[in-house]
Amino acid sequence: MITATAFFGDKERPFTLSDDMVTELEAKTETGIGVLYQRLLGQAFKLADLAEVIRLGLIGGGTRPEEADRLVSTYARNRPVAEVLPLATAILAARWLGADEVQADG
Repeated sequence: MITATAFFGDKERPFTLSDDMVTELEAKTETGIGVLYQRLLGQAFKLADLAEVIRLGLIGGGTRPEEADRLVSTYARNRPVAEVLPLATAILAARWLGADEVQADG
């Protein structure tokens, strides 16, 4: 599995967009993963997309869904874009580019 790791909340955490998480991300954002990745790189994303990438990356990385939602509500939603964009981009890049492991600044 392709994983990005980053300090998020109170510790270093794994973020993985498994096939199931990609399917859910596409459904939640109503956008294909390729287009979503391009939108992030082109600064043409919706703010809610960032939170979904992070939440689903947490779940794919092994965090319980309830805990992932709590963490995203506390540490990603309603934060400045500059704080969450790098992490969301690193999570998508790990899946899109196929790196074995990506260390994200979070």
